[in-house]
Amino acid sequence: MDKLRCTIGRPGRPGRRCRRARTRQGCPAARRARPGRWLGSAAGPVALTMLATGCGAGATATQQRSDVINVVAAENFWGSVVSQLGGAHVRVLSIVTNPNTDPHDYESSASAARAVAEAGYVIQNGAGYDDWMSKLLAASPSTGRRVFSIGAYLGKHPGDNPHLWYNPDYVTAAENHIEADLKALDPSDKAYFTARRKATDAAFAGVRAQLAQIRRTDAGRPVASTESIFVYLARYLGLTLISPPAFMNAVSEGNDPPAASVAEMTRQLSARQADVLVYNKQTATALTTSIRELAARNHIPVVGVTETIQPPGASFEQWFSRELAALQQALNQGAP
Repeated sequence: MDKLRCTIGRPGRPGRRCRRARTRQGCPAARRARPGRWLGSAAGPVALTMLATGCGAGATATQQRSDVINVVAAENFWGSVVSQLGGAHVRVLSIVTNPNTDPHDYESSASAARAVAEAGYVIQNGAGYDDWMSKLLAASPSTGRRVFSIGAYLGKHPGDNPHLWYNPDYVTAAENHIEADLKALDPSDKAYFTARRKATDAAFAGVRAQLAQIRRTDAGRPVASTESIFVYLARYLGLTLISPPAFMNAVSEGNDPPAASVAEMTRQLSARQADVLVYNKQTATALTTSIRELAARNHIPVVGVTETIQPPGASFEQWFSRELAALQQALNQGAP
């Protein structure tokens, strides 16, 4: 049996020896989601203007006209959602867009703080994923600013799996809330936002079809994952995620997994119990590299996913469609 060891350390960070080295990542709200729908990003006229130029919050969301809402999104996946839903009536700045930036560890800049202070609407993932945004909001209190914490809305707390955008039902719930917020911020343009919602739903038809296809043909298949980033999507698709939760959670948090979970993960892959291994392409540690190599040696297809939209200029559905296509291909290759 292959033996895996984690040897990465960071001085001054006890208890986090395997901290990620970047290659530079039944709730009431979910039940309110509209059945059978997930967000789509509109093609054509609703372009991601500031999403492509807002890496590291290099520009502020300065209002240009009275009917445009200044929006700051903590991460580009939620920035893409609000950009599609708001269309020409929002000016969106996404702070974390760089694939080399870990949203968990992002250190805010003066320009990011200024953008948040000037924003009329702020969206953060929550659930402990981007606590730096909470600090920016506290540093510039404003009674006129609307804030949407998706994690809080979904009843998630620090310690829960924060990768909410990988759950289609959660994304639909967030989309519903964002649409309502935009209409509350700009009541005179409710009809416009309703039209934008219809356009995003229509544009996301291809992704909905991909999701349905995998559920139809591959539900029940055993898969493995190095991190908890894949847990929500695996569950939604009906895939059986066999990796030890203790292993996935520890790697996601940059900690050493318990020895027993490493041994179990090693045994599962060595015995080819998983048809596919999913890993986070934005992370690279000695442990995850060893896991990927072990899967390859045992002829288990490996597919990568990312925490943020890649490339940063892509729309949500372009990015997610490519990830689903790669997963489908890996499942086809790993078929018994």
